[in-house]
Amino acid sequence: MSSTGAPARDITTSLLPNGLPVITECMPHVRSVSVGVWIGSGSRRETGSENGISHFLEHMLFKGTETRTAEDIARSVDSIGGNLDAFTTRELVSFNTKILDEHLPRAFEVLSDMVLNPAFREDDIEKEKGVILEELKMEVDNPEYQLHELFSSRFWGNHALGKPILGTRGTIRGFHQTMLRDYHRRVYVPGNLVITAAGHLKHDELYALAAEQFGGLRGDLRLAPETQPAPKPEIILKNKRLAQVHVCLGVPSVPMAHEGRFACYVLNTILGAGMSSRLFQNIREREGLAYSIFSELNLFRDAGWLAVYAGTSRESLPRVIELTLAEFRDLKENALPEEELRRAKDHLKGSLMLGLESSSSRMANLARQHMYFGRFFSLDEMLESIERVSADEVMEMACEFFQRDRIALTVLGKLDGLRIGREDLAC
Repeated sequence: MSSTGAPARDITTSLLPNGLPVITECMPHVRSVSVGVWIGSGSRRETGSENGISHFLEHMLFKGTETRTAEDIARSVDSIGGNLDAFTTRELVSFNTKILDEHLPRAFEVLSDMVLNPAFREDDIEKEKGVILEELKMEVDNPEYQLHELFSSRFWGNHALGKPILGTRGTIRGFHQTMLRDYHRRVYVPGNLVITAAGHLKHDELYALAAEQFGGLRGDLRLAPETQPAPKPEIILKNKRLAQVHVCLGVPSVPMAHEGRFACYVLNTILGAGMSSRLFQNIREREGLAYSIFSELNLFRDAGWLAVYAGTSRESLPRVIELTLAEFRDLKENALPEEELRRAKDHLKGSLMLGLESSSSRMANLARQHMYFGRFFSLDEMLESIERVSADEVMEMACEFFQRDRIALTVLGKLDGLRIGREDLAC
């Protein structure tokens, strides 16, 4: 029994003969099983006209296989009370299902059929272009989405990490059957896939199911390495007729597997992750300058960024930026109060523990730990890593991150002649 009162994690890993990992975590106290097929590359592996193809493939795999229609796929899991889902990020794609333990064989067969045998029918491709173009319109109508896409695209320059996950109208319209089949054949290979499951299951049972469905999959075991991005701290002011002005201030941070990531998590928590954070309390509660304000971390395999977002009025924008920079400066220059450090650690630890209560979150955690770290961390290890973060480490991280010449600023809204220069970002 671990010091947190939680049993040690029962994690087992096996490789299929073709090199595909099968990873399970037994949770005997639940009746559910969550299982996922994970593709270890997302939108950042796309080039040129491929932009958005990972997301497009995610949609197309639900449109039918050689033996199932889209309706067959939907009904097969709905009829047993489960759910079937998928998502695409910049570095991975996930297809996953959650069902009662007794339905694992049936659900896994459907999931495998989707991933391995997509039909890519021409009429489905054309219909799905319309669906995704509508999805793109919906996102473009969201100022926060627009701001983040603009910030990301300029922050990472021409690197694929800065390209939109959905693609553009032009690239979406250009997708065709041969292109989709070629990309699927190139990327959905054993060395780029991981199967994970958590819940009330036996490892040998899932391994047998995986061997049956994925044992015949072939392809290059390793894809070409991804190129590392170089952050570009630019100042972007874009006029757009909106009710609010939206602002994003960001700096380069550590990558996902960096040894200093836990100090980075604590720094982000103190700065703007939660209602007790400095930005929320000082800018929203005390000053009343914004309804939505927060900081966020986006960590990737070889890079990352920490950014502050706020939606405010044109009149309040200079003050919001001034107060945000003041928080950057204070974190660099003044010792962190012990009570504030304690609160941030407890917030992180509580979020971590609550986030790992379900079989679906455990299943996703297995995949991410395997993909980013090549090993599995116990809950106690992660809690102890948070606990070891010192006030000095947080200050060192702040000093490294918060430098005037490293700050990228993007502002979107009705700017009425607003001017902001690098000299205005001193912290």
